[in-house]
Amino acid sequence: MKITALTTDAAVLGELGERLSRTRLERNLTQRELAAEAGVERKAIQRLEAGESVTLLSLIRILRALGLLEVLDGLVPEPTPSPIELLSLQGRRRRRASGARARGSGRRSQPGTWRWGDERPDASP
Repeated sequence: MKITALTTDAAVLGELGERLSRTRLERNLTQRELAAEAGVERKAIQRLEAGESVTLLSLIRILRALGLLEVLDGLVPEPTPSPIELLSLQGRRRRRASGARARGSGRRSQPGTWRWGDERPDASP
C-alpha cells in the first residue's frame, strides 16, 4: 500500500507496522530479540507491528536496531536557507579586482604622504 496524504492515521500505523514486521522477519529476528537489541519491551514491538501507537522514542530505538534510522532524515528534510539568508551567509562579494597594486607592481606614494589615488601620474603631492 502506498501512503499518501489521504491515507488515514490508522492505515498509516497499520502499514508501518506491517513493513517493520516484514523487515524484522527478513532479518530472522524474533520480537523478543529485536526488543532486547532495541532496548524496548516486547510489548512495544507487538503494538507497533499490530498498527497501534508507540512512543517516538521506542520507534527510534527500533529503527536503529533494524539499521533504518537514517530513513528518518528523509522524512523531515533540513530546511534550506531563504534567499536573504543565503546572501547574508556569503558576506560581501568582490565587485572589482585589485589589479597590479595587490601584486606590488603598482605605483605607490611616498611614505607618510597621503593621496586620494585618482591623481594624474604627472601631478606632484
